[in-house]
Amino acid sequence: MTAAEWKPLWQAEEAQAHIHGWDFSHIQGRFAEEHDLPWNYRALVREHLRDDLALLDYDTGGGEFLLSLHHPPEKTAATEGYPPNVRLCRETLAPLGVDFRECAAPSAVPFPDGSFDLILNRHGSFHPAELFRLLKPGGLFLTEQVGEDNDRDLVERVLPETPKPFPHKNLREQRAAFEAAGFQILRGEEAFRPILFYDAGAFVWFARVIEWEFPGFSVDRCFDRLLAMQEELEKTGRIQGTIHRYLILAQK
Repeated sequence: MTAAEWKPLWQAEEAQAHIHGWDFSHIQGRFAEEHDLPWNYRALVREHLRDDLALLDYDTGGGEFLLSLHHPPEKTAATEGYPPNVRLCRETLAPLGVDFRECAAPSAVPFPDGSFDLILNRHGSFHPAELFRLLKPGGLFLTEQVGEDNDRDLVERVLPETPKPFPHKNLREQRAAFEAAGFQILRGEEAFRPILFYDAGAFVWFARVIEWEFPGFSVDRCFDRLLAMQEELEKTGRIQGTIHRYLILAQK
């Protein structure tokens, strides 16, 4: 295909770049990530979760992962601050009996001291001192986080010299912050793994959705760089970047 033929196809992907909750099904099968992390977040949650424990999923997104745990609703709470996801949670979580509360301030979570046995946070914001306040003595906080260098090689290819959106998000600095707040670190790991796109349209959709990593990205602005990616894809069968993840399990 010619450059002129690619452009409307990529613009069509750009126009569809919206998500409901945290749903990437639009590009399912067209990209791959997190398939080879050295830990299994779901398995770790299951290892530490019992039906009698008071659970909080902070920054729950659309509640998709939380609902998959099937924890007793009367023992389950959740927060979310992104307005479209807040509306979704009120429609899906609250009717089930989950104690859902809107919260966009990690340092001011609207629950009393010592409310929870286990707090989960996957790819969301947090404030170590506030988590310490919310947990019961001996309570656990488990998080898998997107690190500061996530997708940086891809960002540099389409938007050179873009600042990191979340500097200091790495295991060394975050571990120190938790220890300063009084936590004992039971487990801390960090990983850099490939992210693969099998067509450039999938990358376009992804870059538009993850707007905090790719600020100002558009097909028009980045068209020549997208064509270079397309050339790479035709030679290797994929566009490859690097994800950055870290995991912390901390106890009060």
